[in-house]
Amino acid sequence: MTAGAVAAGVGGVSGSAVAAGGGQAIEFKSGGLRCRGIKYVPAGLSPTEKRPCIVLAHGFSAVKEMYFTDYAQAFCKAGFVAIVFDYRYLGESEGEPRGQIFPWEQIEDFRNAITFAQMQPEVKADKIGIFGSSYSGGHVICVGALDRRVKAVACQVPLVDGWTNFQSIVPRAAGAGFLKYLESDRIERYKTGKINYLPVVAADNNAVLNTSDSYTWFTETHKKKAPRWENRVTVESIEKFIEYSPAVYLSRLAPTPFLMMVAENDILTPTDVAINAFESVREPKKLVILPGGHFDAYVDGFDGASGAAIEWLTMHL
Repeated sequence: MTAGAVAAGVGGVSGSAVAAGGGQAIEFKSGGLRCRGIKYVPAGLSPTEKRPCIVLAHGFSAVKEMYFTDYAQAFCKAGFVAIVFDYRYLGESEGEPRGQIFPWEQIEDFRNAITFAQMQPEVKADKIGIFGSSYSGGHVICVGALDRRVKAVACQVPLVDGWTNFQSIVPRAAGAGFLKYLESDRIERYKTGKINYLPVVAADNNAVLNTSDSYTWFTETHKKKAPRWENRVTVESIEKFIEYSPAVYLSRLAPTPFLMMVAENDILTPTDVAINAFESVREPKKLVILPGGHFDAYVDGFDGASGAAIEWLTMHL
């Protein structure tokens, strides 16, 4: 079977151009559903020329238009092919219930995106890098440790342990009550099949991401850039969040080169937790401290964060 025939079975590229940066709409199969995204190819490639590729997808509940197309375009301008996509159940991708965020399903989406990338005619199949942020910063840790097709990893403000993160942002008394709520929701799902939802953010911070900067960033970015984003996640997704521990895989990353960028004042994925976790990674590795808080890397700190990622990925791909 030819590579083209295999690619046709995994996914494809639609002929339509995408306004943001002139990319092409793409789709690939994952878990029997279609994940959709955008492929950016550097201008001026000859018909036979191939480039390294960066595969990237966003963090908790976020869709690609929430500054990740900006990152993809920055990678493309630096000479990489870039493929950015929405996970199943989010954004343009297929899947019900909407807002289902299971980390290991998203990791499988990442690995299927890598397979799709390797089949693209412009891509050097042995030069694949991955980039993630926040929740997907944890995903790329896991993918990089498990999938040796990945030759370089870059992440920013990563989640490294769901339980530790839960404890850091939820007061102890409220946390105990919330865990009881998760138990009751599990019983209701079993009995009735009903899917319950929680808001991602809220003005009073009575939401999954209960920090004021989370509310500001998500609501403003939704209005400015990402009308497809939905302010809800399934309750079961929070069970999966608490159970998820990318830190377990940090010691398994080597020899794959690993860049971690941490915000100096991060209260959502706490700075000290990430820095402490970084110590368990073996060389080659690099730690970069970014100014500001969790969301600054997307806006005011975009040039610094994207520049550090580009420098690392260029060095190792």
